[in-house]
Amino acid sequence: MERARTKYAKTDQALGRLTAEQYRVTQQDGTEAPFSGEYVDNKATGIYVDVVSGEPLFASIDKYDSGSGWPSFTRPIVEENVVERVDDSHGMRRVEVRSKHGDSHLGHVFPDGPSDSTGTRYCINSASLRFIALEDMAAEGYGDLLPIFSEGQTEDYNDKQV
Repeated sequence: MERARTKYAKTDQALGRLTAEQYRVTQQDGTEAPFSGEYVDNKATGIYVDVVSGEPLFASIDKYDSGSGWPSFTRPIVEENVVERVDDSHGMRRVEVRSKHGDSHLGHVFPDGPSDSTGTRYCINSASLRFIALEDMAAEGYGDLLPIFSEGQTEDYNDKQV
C-alpha cells in the first residue's frame, strides 16, 4: 500500500476549511467531549483520513466500540502516517498520536485494546477525521486501499499491520 508521500500536506487552504472545533482539536491539541463526535457511532464501511492533509489513517474494519466516547481503532492503515509522541499534559503520561504529513493532533493510543487483535486502542477525535465511504474511495483517490475490504484480504492486511 505504497502511497505518494508528497500528496499529503498541511496547507493554508486546508486549514481555512476547518471548522472552529476541527481547528481547536487538530492545531491546538484539543479534545472533543466524549460521545459528542460525529464518528463515535459510525458503522459504515470505509476509511478515515486526516481532515487537514487527507492522508489515510484508519479503516472501518479496525474500528470498535471501546465505550470511551471516542472512535477507537486497533491499528492504523499505514503505520508511518501515525506518529506517536509522549504527552505529559494534564498531570498524566500518555502517548499522543498525530498525522505525519498534516501534523494534526488525532488523539492518544493506549495498551488496553481488544486482546483478540493488537491489544492497542487508538482513541481518536472525530474532529480530526474525515470519513470516506467505501463506494466513494476510488473517486476520491483512495482506490488503491479498496483491497483491504475484499473478502479474504482482511486477514492478509491485518497480518501485515501487526
